[in-house]
Amino acid sequence: MAEANQLFKEFKIQSVSEFFRRNAAMLGYTGKVRSLTTLVHEAVTNSLDACEEAGIPPYVRVEVEELGEEHYKVVVEDNGPGIPEEYIAHVFGKMLAGTKAHRNIQSRGQQGIGISGAVMFAQTTSGKATRVITSTGGDEIIEAWVNIDVDKNEGKIIKKEKHPNPKGWRGTRIELEVKNVKYVRSKQGVYWYLKLTAIANPHAHIELIEPDGKLIVFPRSSDYIPEPPVEMKPHPKGVMTDDVYRLAMKTKKNTVRRFLIGEFSRISDQKVDELIEYIAALRLIKTVEDKDLQEQYYQRLMEGDVKAVLRAFDGYTKVVKEVAKLMEKPPEKLTWHEAEEIVQAFKYMKFLAPPTHGLRPIGEENIEKGLKEILRPEFVTAVTRPPRVYSGGIPFQVEVGIAYGGEIPAGFDLYRYANRVPLLFDAGICVTTQAAHSIDWKRYKVDDLENTPLVLMVNVLSVHVPYTGTGKQSIASDEDIYNEIRLAIMDAARRLQNYLSGKHRRLAQVRRRKTFEKYVPEIARALNILTGEPEEKIREYFINFIESRFAALESEEVPVEEVDENASS
Repeated sequence: MAEANQLFKEFKIQSVSEFFRRNAAMLGYTGKVRSLTTLVHEAVTNSLDACEEAGIPPYVRVEVEELGEEHYKVVVEDNGPGIPEEYIAHVFGKMLAGTKAHRNIQSRGQQGIGISGAVMFAQTTSGKATRVITSTGGDEIIEAWVNIDVDKNEGKIIKKEKHPNPKGWRGTRIELEVKNVKYVRSKQGVYWYLKLTAIANPHAHIELIEPDGKLIVFPRSSDYIPEPPVEMKPHPKGVMTDDVYRLAMKTKKNTVRRFLIGEFSRISDQKVDELIEYIAALRLIKTVEDKDLQEQYYQRLMEGDVKAVLRAFDGYTKVVKEVAKLMEKPPEKLTWHEAEEIVQAFKYMKFLAPPTHGLRPIGEENIEKGLKEILRPEFVTAVTRPPRVYSGGIPFQVEVGIAYGGEIPAGFDLYRYANRVPLLFDAGICVTTQAAHSIDWKRYKVDDLENTPLVLMVNVLSVHVPYTGTGKQSIASDEDIYNEIRLAIMDAARRLQNYLSGKHRRLAQVRRRKTFEKYVPEIARALNILTGEPEEKIREYFINFIESRFAALESEEVPVEEVDENASS
C-alpha cells in the first residue's frame, strides 16, 4: 500500500487562471467560430459598460484582420472614460476582479472573468501579449503589453510606453492576436453578434471591419443613454448562511441588529424584533421530542402564528431574551451557527418583495427603435413587463420585441438576450427558447411559423441572471422566469394578431372592391342603354358609391378579440 506522503507528492495548489486555462471551454472558448465571437463579445461588453457608467454615448469599433490561416488580430476601440495606469494589469490580467462582480448590481458581466479570459485565450493560442492603448483624456496616452501569470493569477505589463496626448483623446483600444479561430458570417459569428448587440443597444454606434476590408456600420438610433444600474441590497429570502456570515465579517455596523437593518433590504427595527421571536421559537421547537407535535409547531410558524408557538412553552421569555442579546453583539463575533439560525428564521417570515428600482430595462420605445433601424420591418411592437422576483428574493424583469414583414426574410428567428447581451449559443437548454416554443402561434394568426417573416426578441435582466454555465450563453430553467417570458410574449403577440387581422381584412376588402369595380363598366353600358344617361356619369356614380361603402366598413371595424392567456399551451 502506498504511503500518504507518496500519494500527496504531486499535490499542487492551482490558481484560478490556471484552472480556466485548462478549461477554456467553460468560458465559451470552444469551437473556432464560437471562440472568436466570445473574444469579441468580452471586449465589446467592457466597452459598452464603461461608456454607460461614464454617461458617454458609446462608439465601438471592431476590426478583425486575417494574418494567416485561422490566425487573426482582433482590435476593439471605444470612446469610454479610459483606464487609469495603475489598474491596467488588474483589468486585463487578473481573473475574478472588476468593478461589479462583487456587487449586487445588474451588469452585462457577472463574474469578473470576461476580458481577462480573452487575454488568456489570446496568450495561450498565439503566445503573444495583448496590446492596450488607453487614456483618461489627460496629457498622456499609455501603451502597454499585458500578459497573465497563470500560476499567480496576476497581470504583468511586459512593456510600457507613454505618449503625449495633444488632442485630448480619451478611450481604450485593445489588440489581441489569436490562432485556431475562424471568421464566418453565420448566426454564431462576430457580424451576427454585433448586429444583435446594436438592436438591444440603440444608443450605441457600432462599426465592424471584416477581414476582407468591408466596413459595416450599425448607426446610433437613440440619443438616450441608459442610467447606470443601482446596487441593490440582498433580500432576506434570497440569501444563504454563508452570505450572512461573510457580510457580518465585513460590515462596519457595530451590532447585529444594525448590520441586518443596514445590509439587507426590507428589514427594519420591527422586523428584527419579529426575527428574535422566530429564532426563539425555532430553538424551542427543536427541544420537542414528539415529531408530530414538532411538525405542527413548524406549520404554525409558517402560517405566521409565532406568538402562539412561543406561549406553548414554559419559560419562553428567557429564550427570547437570549436571542435579543445576540442582536446586540458585534457582527464580527457572529458564529456560523447563529448565522444559520437567522437564515432559517428568514424562511418562515414574511417580507415585502425586494425593491426593483435598480433594474435598467431597454424600454419599449428603444426596443422598437433598435428593431426598426436594423431590421426594417413593416410592423414592430415591444413589451416591458413589471419587475418580478425568482428564487424567493432575486429581482428580474422581462422585455419582448416582435418585428414582422418588411425586409425580414421568411422564417422565424428568436433573438435571446440577458442584460442586453446577445446569447448566440446553447439555445436548446435556454429557458427563453423553451418559453418561445411553448406558445401556440396559430392563436395569434401566425399559421406557418417556420415560413413567416417574424423576429422575436426576448431580454431577461436581473442583478443575478441564472446562467447554466460560466460561458453565459443560456439561462437556466426557472418556473418564475419561464412564466414571465410566456406572458410577455403573449402580450406582444396579441398586438401582432391585431395587426395581421386588420391586414387580412384590408386585403379581403381590396379583393372585393376590385371585383365590384371589375363589373362597373358593364353595368354603366347596360344602364346607358336602358336609361339614356351618359355612361361616364353612371360609371362615376358607382365608383363613388363603392368607395364610400368600403370607407364606411373600415370605420366600423372592431378590435380583434384577445386570446385568453391561460388557454395558451
